[in-house]
Amino acid sequence: MKGIYMICEIGQAHEGSVALAHAYIDAVAQSGVNAIKFQVHIADAESSIYEPFRNPFSFPDLTRMAYWKRMEFTKEQWIGLKRHCEYYQLDFIPSTFSVAAVTMLENMGVSRFKIASGEVENFLMLDRIARLGKEIILSSGMSSPEELDETIAFLRRYNCPVSILQCTTSYPTQPDQWGINVIQEFKNRYQLPVGFSDHSGDVFACLAAAASGADLLEFHVTFDKRMPGPDTSSSLTVDQVFQLARGVRAIESAFQSPVDKADNAHFQKLKAQFGKSLAINKSLEKGHVISIEDLESKKPAGHGIEAKRFAEILGSKLRENIAQWDFLTANHI
Repeated sequence: MKGIYMICEIGQAHEGSVALAHAYIDAVAQSGVNAIKFQVHIADAESSIYEPFRNPFSFPDLTRMAYWKRMEFTKEQWIGLKRHCEYYQLDFIPSTFSVAAVTMLENMGVSRFKIASGEVENFLMLDRIARLGKEIILSSGMSSPEELDETIAFLRRYNCPVSILQCTTSYPTQPDQWGINVIQEFKNRYQLPVGFSDHSGDVFACLAAAASGADLLEFHVTFDKRMPGPDTSSSLTVDQVFQLARGVRAIESAFQSPVDKADNAHFQKLKAQFGKSLAINKSLEKGHVISIEDLESKKPAGHGIEAKRFAEILGSKLRENIAQWDFLTANHI
């Protein structure tokens, strides 16, 4: 991956409308992100009538199972969404929650799969994805280091690239929960690309992660924070996505362009313009002994004794009269 790889997650913000899903792609396509991520749900394969709501958020869906069914798209609809992403040269990244979803997607030319934090120990599904040789982006949200160790050891058996995201499962995530420090800890621990999955609902967490060495960034998007859905409060608006992408690329540019403070030659003209020369703050007569109370500093440099040398001329006698606000030169003393 070249530069910081930015994944804009539409997730379930489409509310089960394929038209709205396409509208989100159009809305963020020119923002500068690299990829669009969707959650691919097949309700009967991934859930059951016994699954409770994490939070009560959906008035029309009496059960969690009903909600997942409303979030489903057909294979043809997913193909259309993938083609729409590719039209803008954006990667289409699915987050899958069942072997059935992987099976549906495996012949669509998907290059990367995102693994949600609740699926980190779903080795049955991970085996199916890893055997495809596709890149796996692993979220760490609900996993302990020991659990992550086990999953990464499992994936190392396969010939598939793996990256890992620092993620805190809290919606919206507060600054003291971001865990920016974990990015470097994961890099040291796993020697893999490490990124940051954000649920803060603002641009600051991802900017902090970008400045802390994140290789990937993932964040949710919503058209409006008043829209329905479980992730709305943790999402960025479309305008914030554009703002974040600009900020991330600016941070990248800064890191790629180290400044040599020892090379100051190009400031010489400006330094002279803003530099100061010594001047006299009142009219003085020949023979006057110069004290600090007589001195002022005025722009530009080079018209009198340098201001930094003021101490050297204290106690010197004037050779001639000098008018108020005249520059003080070596010929005067």
